[in-house]
Amino acid sequence: MNWLKRNLTGLGIIKIIIYAFFTLFLIIPLVSVFLVSFTNEPINFFGSLISIDTLQSTIEKFKNATLDNFTSILANKSYFDALKNSLWLSVLVSVVVLLVCIPIAYGIARTKMPFKKTISALCTIPLVVPTFISGYAFIIMFGRSGWVTYIYQALGGEGFLIDPYSMTGIALVQIFFFFPYALWPMVAAFKVSDISLEEASRNMGAKGWLTFSTITFPLVIPGMLSTALVIFAVSFSDFGTPIILAPSDLNLIVVEAYREISGFFNWGGAAILTVIMIAVAGVVYWLQNFFLKGKNYDSVSGKPNQVKLNNNKLLTIPLSAFSMFVVLVPLLSMLTVFMQSIATTWGKDPLPSGYTLDHYKEIFTGSLGNIQNSIVLALGALVLSVIVATFVSYFVVRQNSTGLDFMTTVPLIVPGIAFGIALIQTFNTAPLNLTGTAIILVIAYSIRRMPYMVRSTIGTMKAIKVDIEEAAINLGASNLTAAVTVVGPLMLPGIAAGSILVFVTVIKETSISILMAPAEWAPMSLAIFQNVLRAEYYSAAAMSIILVVIVVLFQAIANRLTDNES
Repeated sequence: MNWLKRNLTGLGIIKIIIYAFFTLFLIIPLVSVFLVSFTNEPINFFGSLISIDTLQSTIEKFKNATLDNFTSILANKSYFDALKNSLWLSVLVSVVVLLVCIPIAYGIARTKMPFKKTISALCTIPLVVPTFISGYAFIIMFGRSGWVTYIYQALGGEGFLIDPYSMTGIALVQIFFFFPYALWPMVAAFKVSDISLEEASRNMGAKGWLTFSTITFPLVIPGMLSTALVIFAVSFSDFGTPIILAPSDLNLIVVEAYREISGFFNWGGAAILTVIMIAVAGVVYWLQNFFLKGKNYDSVSGKPNQVKLNNNKLLTIPLSAFSMFVVLVPLLSMLTVFMQSIATTWGKDPLPSGYTLDHYKEIFTGSLGNIQNSIVLALGALVLSVIVATFVSYFVVRQNSTGLDFMTTVPLIVPGIAFGIALIQTFNTAPLNLTGTAIILVIAYSIRRMPYMVRSTIGTMKAIKVDIEEAAINLGASNLTAAVTVVGPLMLPGIAAGSILVFVTVIKETSISILMAPAEWAPMSLAIFQNVLRAEYYSAAAMSIILVVIVVLFQAIANRLTDNES
């Protein structure tokens, strides 16, 4: 009875509803897909709760549960190769990205290299480009009719300079478009490390390269470990690049999982691959915490250090040239997509044969619905994210609700394609037959990007003093009223910043859209993907540019809000 009085308040009921929401649309789907991996057949979890016949059918399926499906991974060469190739790709991309970012990060943080501000600005381009568009850009550049291929062959080369339809092509796209995820944490690490240690090394006669290798570099190792694991996870779960570039004879686990569920309706195979993807992502997340836990790399004290930027031309000019080359590839990729979007025809020539805006006119007349769908679905996911994340941050900060904190962290380690498969397998039959509806799409988007909103609102919530809320309660307001009318308005800066981030990432979402979006609710990402498959490259290019422009606009708003908040 006391428990009921304590929990059946306004805030208590909302907390129960939020727990039910995450249990229903996150925990149960993940558990269900795990069970399907043993039974090799879809399980109607909710139907078993209300129908005796369905429950009996489920029990019969469990009687045939076996571990053979997991052992078949080792026996099935296709599955095993897919896992091996995905792991190899992710390790390769992680290592190369770190090697690429070290000189750029050092140049931005510690030197006066030429064009530093321009390079820093250009490094943001990959962050706003959906991965499947970057893969498509590489086809236009390095494909059989690509302008880079034309120049390469004109100079005497044969075949491709780089074959985009290969492991090399996929790896290069991921390297050039994922490196900012590692760059900015490494820039921060270089900036905050103690300069006095380097000065002491130089005063004792050490050369610049020796000081860097023995003092400067070891101080950024924590940032490198953390970012390497982030890049590994991003590369491993990336769906957009492989689905565009992977040839039929190159098995990657995300592509295999997509083919199993969308092409063959192989529930068992898709479930097993989903479990493997989640397990790998979970191990990576655990390793990130394990490597940094208990390690002491402290070098920053309360005494401020004036950073003297290196202006040695022998160092800064090569750093600038290298950095410009790295940022030039994403820039040329997007310029290439833009040129295709305004081209009448573009074959094996360095430039289009003519220019037109007809492709954009076609988009705004025939495909306007896709743009509207993207915006409506993103707004729906945004509203749901704001409501849920705001209350989650309140419960986490004010009531130390570790359960909700954990639930909102889970989507970070679940690849999008895995989460989509889990939802499809759970909600494809009555009584909750939501697969193929806009409702499940909005929920999927919202849960997938919920961590961004929660982290943003938790930071703001921690800055709000409890006594403001207590004053309202002392004046007669209920806990819920005080939370909504007093705390809510004070959280608006964090909500605003998180909202733009959620909106932008939902607009760019690839795996969930391609796997789950019905035809009547097809967003831009799905329309672009379908246009590429139909070889309608000019329309795909035009819609890609529109999508990037929308993302850039909202990203600019997010940056402005963040600047104002700080």
